[in-house]
Amino acid sequence: MRFASTGCRAPAVDLRTALLQALAPDDGLYMPAQLVAFGEDEVRALRAAPLQEIGRVVMRHLIGDEVPDAALRRIVDEALDFSIPLVRLDERLYVLELFHGPTLAFKDIGVRIMARLVAHYRSQNERVLTVLVATSGDTGGAVAHAFHGMPGIRVVILFPRGRVSARQERQFTTLGENVTALGVNGSFDDCQRLVKAMLADDALRREIALTSANSINVGRLLPQIVYYFHAWAQLPDSVGAAAFATPSGNFGNLAAGLMAKRLGLPAGRFIAATNVNRVVPDYLETGIFTPGPSVTTISGAMDVGNPSNLARILMLYDGDLERLRRDLVGSWHTDDETRAGIAQVYGQYGYVLDPHSAVGYLALHRELGRREGEVGILLATAHPAKFAETVESAIGDSVPIPDRLAAYQERESRVTPLEPRADALRSVLLER
Repeated sequence: MRFASTGCRAPAVDLRTALLQALAPDDGLYMPAQLVAFGEDEVRALRAAPLQEIGRVVMRHLIGDEVPDAALRRIVDEALDFSIPLVRLDERLYVLELFHGPTLAFKDIGVRIMARLVAHYRSQNERVLTVLVATSGDTGGAVAHAFHGMPGIRVVILFPRGRVSARQERQFTTLGENVTALGVNGSFDDCQRLVKAMLADDALRREIALTSANSINVGRLLPQIVYYFHAWAQLPDSVGAAAFATPSGNFGNLAAGLMAKRLGLPAGRFIAATNVNRVVPDYLETGIFTPGPSVTTISGAMDVGNPSNLARILMLYDGDLERLRRDLVGSWHTDDETRAGIAQVYGQYGYVLDPHSAVGYLALHRELGRREGEVGILLATAHPAKFAETVESAIGDSVPIPDRLAAYQERESRVTPLEPRADALRSVLLER
């Protein structure tokens, strides 16, 4: 399998190069150069398959023969050692619970497979690899946990100080050892800009081995395709092609879903659900993409004003907006609507959503109301206990804290302040 750049000015590379380079030399993002659909029989065979088997089949299809069978089996089986259940709320509404991994967020799925792929490709005599990542919430914890203690790897996490929930923050600021947390005096967009600047700094990369674990890395993105097939595999046989509502910030999650559809996933349309950071819904409506500064909301992991993965989505559709509109509709929602959505789902179903998943619910509820008989799957991206203050206020009840989340709250937090300047980050990376 070869991987091409969305910038269209860099040569295609193999998986190892794409994984360890993260960003292409032309500043584009890597994508599979070709997505060959599964045959209908191959897709039907996944219907009764468990998660790990679906993971092995999908990943093998995506990466070709670059990883031996025994190694791929170990990578997938170790990474996907938890459940991803599809919960039925009513005859038209299902919730795919993506938050049962170690850090209670959907990011665990992609990052855990990526971390093991990185370890597979590294030899013992290589210099230390720095994994640089920007987080607006859950990515930091997932990356820190997945790479924690791995020999020959250090993790540097940038996060917008004061814009990440306290429980999320402690998941990546309390581990220590090979994990460093940098609190940036700025927004997530500033953090993402800094990561991209370091990856594009040839002089720096001659000094240190550097990659990223954000969704700009195709090794993070590809495993996310797995759970779309797993969601479909859990639907009743009577359901044909369900719609998927995906809470979206940097749009990697949605890019993975659209790639799954290209591979033959029996899916209807996709719904890009955002908060008031609505640049993609606006683009779908007007055809004009106008990135801007992100706006702070209660669904902070989606506070992205210039989503990187839109480039992948556009490449997938050859830049044809009309084709994209046939598969994708946008929907955006305010904080007040989000709080009301959390309360509505709790009151109607006794089910608790976090703010990000609530944005997805609002979008799906609106769209299902426009198409009689359509069945929808909401991707629930994080455990509500991570956002207890917001959720408990909305539902008027307490949210139990899972033990593995509570454990982080007792540990000492270590954060190094950082100004949002490339020279400041470069100095930190070189001195450590």
